[in-house]
Amino acid sequence: MVEDDERLDRAFLALADPVRRQIVARLSRGPATVNELAEPHAISLQAVSKHIHVLEQAGLVTRTRDAQRRPVHLAPEALERLTAWIDRYRLIHESRFRSLDALLAQDHPQQEDPS
Repeated sequence: MVEDDERLDRAFLALADPVRRQIVARLSRGPATVNELAEPHAISLQAVSKHIHVLEQAGLVTRTRDAQRRPVHLAPEALERLTAWIDRYRLIHESRFRSLDALLAQDHPQQEDPS
């Protein structure tokens, strides 16, 4: 449980940076090299590499070797862990709203349209 919490902390912390979120968004369309990931940003390749390293440490991306290239890949299972964590609390919140809606419907039944 503590390890899961630490992994979530690293992932959310990594995604707190807008450049890293843009890198994740780009990788959702497919693997890319550091050069390709750096193109839309006005920062150095070294800075982009550091952002990728943070994403790797958070488990959000991986790198493979393809001849001279080292493409970066999105790790979808890590994103699924994040959405599962968010969904758990979203479902609790929605359940509370449904209960409130049911209670309000009992106290104030809808009137039929006179037309």
